Amino acid sequence: MKKTFYGLALMFLFVGSINAQKKKKPIELLDKNLSHFEKWIGVPHTSVKDLPDGTFQADIVTQGTPLGLNNDLKNIFTTTSENGEVILNISGEIYGCISTKENYSNYHLSTLFRWGDKKWAPRLNAKRDTGILYHSYGDHGRFWKTWKTALEYQVQEQDLGDFIPLGGNTATPKVGEPVVEIRGDFSKVKKFDPNSETYSSGNGYIQAASEHDAPHGEWNLLEIYVVGNDAVHVVNGEIVMVVENAMNPENGKPLTEGQIQIQSEAAECYYKQMVLTPIKKFPRFIRKQVRFK
Repeated sequence: MKKTFYGLALMFLFVGSINAQKKKKPIELLDKNLSHFEKWIGVPHTSVKDLPDGTFQADIVTQGTPLGLNNDLKNIFTTTSENGEVILNISGEIYGCISTKENYSNYHLSTLFRWGDKKWAPRLNAKRDTGILYHSYGDHGRFWKTWKTALEYQVQEQDLGDFIPLGGNTATPKVGEPVVEIRGDFSKVKKFDPNSETYSSGNGYIQAASEHDAPHGEWNLLEIYVVGNDAVHVVNGEIVMVVENAMNPENGKPLTEGQIQIQSEAAECYYKQMVLTPIKKFPRFIRKQVRFK
């Protein structure tokens, strides 16, 4: 009998935890001052102009000295208001993130997202890219001098909802039987197969089961449902990935909480209506489609 779930078992390190959802009410994460977040700005590319003398810049932006905490010299993360709504504007000019000040567990994160037009080095010839990092932990910049260790809901052109174990974790995930796909550049990728009958060992980037991107410049509805140490990625109403049985490899306990980070990764983009709603169980439409192991 074929399984109809999307599965991914994963083990990660997590240190420290605060439940910030004491009132059990929806949290509007975006306001004009980004008061729920702090900013971390990574290493500027050598092409970035108008930085103070002596600022470290590099062609390889994953190495060197980052600008650091709340030092957004180029206004990578700003907000505007449109029809009474707060819009998060991410220029993308320097790698970085905004990171929630609190940790969250058992929630539904919902946001609208769209691409802008600008692209920056070192990804001028690559797909537009950003991402939502959840269950984030550890020091700022521990991965690529830019992000914390996390589970990633990938936000990339034609790759919404893909999964990346971000941060160089040593755990080995078990994924639904991958499909070997040959791309135009002859590279092989693992693409999650929702109809898999078995689990098989796998690591790294896992592609979503299907693609549901809106046309460039239009808003997409991105959602993450988290209950305990399981999570479901939803794109424009369609389930595309399930992250299952996330564990802390250091103490063997479930990984259930963490900060939320929104990435800047060399592409202009926008977020709005970012709401985190506490939940106790997955909604019915997920329970009907997903069978957790």
